[in-house]
Amino acid sequence: MIRVLIADDQAMVRQGFGALLAAQPDLLVVGDAANGSEAITAARRLDPDVVLMDIRMPVLDGLAATRRLVGDRPGSARPRVLILTTFDLDDYVYEALRAGASGFLLKDAPAADLVHAVRVVAAGDALLAPAVTRRLIAEFAARPDRDRPRPTTLAALTPRETEVLRLIARGRSNAEIAAALVVAEQTVKTHVGRILGKLDLRDRAQAVVVAYESGLVAAGE
Repeated sequence: MIRVLIADDQAMVRQGFGALLAAQPDLLVVGDAANGSEAITAARRLDPDVVLMDIRMPVLDGLAATRRLVGDRPGSARPRVLILTTFDLDDYVYEALRAGASGFLLKDAPAADLVHAVRVVAAGDALLAPAVTRRLIAEFAARPDRDRPRPTTLAALTPRETEVLRLIARGRSNAEIAAALVVAEQTVKTHVGRILGKLDLRDRAQAVVVAYESGLVAAGE
């Protein structure tokens, strides 16, 4: 069972999402929270696999709560955070990824998308839609090159792993990367796993941030 905690300041949203997720045979809604502070307390008590986190909440917003949750525990013990967004909050997308979020979900997304998103994030994958990737690119395009750190952290990667990371940063799926490099999809999965391990990253979302922050991939490429 995938244990889910829902954090949103609107009671109707919490109840609606809760009813939808609870109807799935593999999902268990263990609790909810009306603000980021409550979400942190509930997560520590209930040990969810996934926290569905709104950004704009009173007392403590979703960004601050995500930083606290991700920093609370080491490695796989940390819950994965799925951010609820309207996608018009461009400034928050990049900051949420840096805070440790594993993905984004539109608040008005179809019910099936919500269920799929929770399963994807719980499985350890990142839910990073092309629309989010474009916003990330726009964010980095607006920054002077001098603000980006040198890519010394990428020295541990092999040339092929570096190539795979570039494709990840461009929003390519494993299947698309496999086709571009003319290799098996399982080989790509192995490369992705090694990249995340060498760079101490949780998922593909963080890999995208590192690729652009380090200057490995430039906006507009």
